[in-house]
Amino acid sequence: MKKLVFFALIGMIGIGGLCAQSNSSAGTVEISFTYTRQSGVGSNQFAVWITDAQGNYVKTLYATRFTATGGYAKRPQSIPDWVKQSDLASLGKEQVDAFTGPTPQAGALRYRWDGTDHAGAAVPSGEYRVFLEASIRNENRVLYSALVQLGAASGPVELAPQYFGRDTKVRAMISGVTVSFQP
Repeated sequence: MKKLVFFALIGMIGIGGLCAQSNSSAGTVEISFTYTRQSGVGSNQFAVWITDAQGNYVKTLYATRFTATGGYAKRPQSIPDWVKQSDLASLGKEQVDAFTGPTPQAGALRYRWDGTDHAGAAVPSGEYRVFLEASIRNENRVLYSALVQLGAASGPVELAPQYFGRDTKVRAMISGVTVSFQP
């Protein structure tokens, strides 16, 4: 009898896990771009993150370590949209460590989102927005964003940049940004 109850509980846990997974989309959102390292102060900082369609923060896929570990306080113009959206100041060290890294080498970069939120829980299928923000130099920055339909194959779709700041000579840091979803 104890064995029967044990196996019934295991079966219910397994079925519960399958039900929880069925509410999420199986697949991956991928954001790809070319990164060209810039010289000078106040450059080479970027973040890639996800919000839901209403603009609520879901998850950061990557952020450069300098900004994420306190550089935003020393240099407030460093990827300010992401700093605000992620509520970076309230995150603990372990949370920040989960998505940060040193500024990468120049070249083709890819970041993938597996359809989970910042706590690792699966999110439901639907519309989400992917963001890529980069500090090019001092107050010059660029922001890319696109809606993706989690649960329906799409892309790759090339994104148009939105530039901030007046120095048009320093806009080569991020280029060729595409987003796609593969089930």
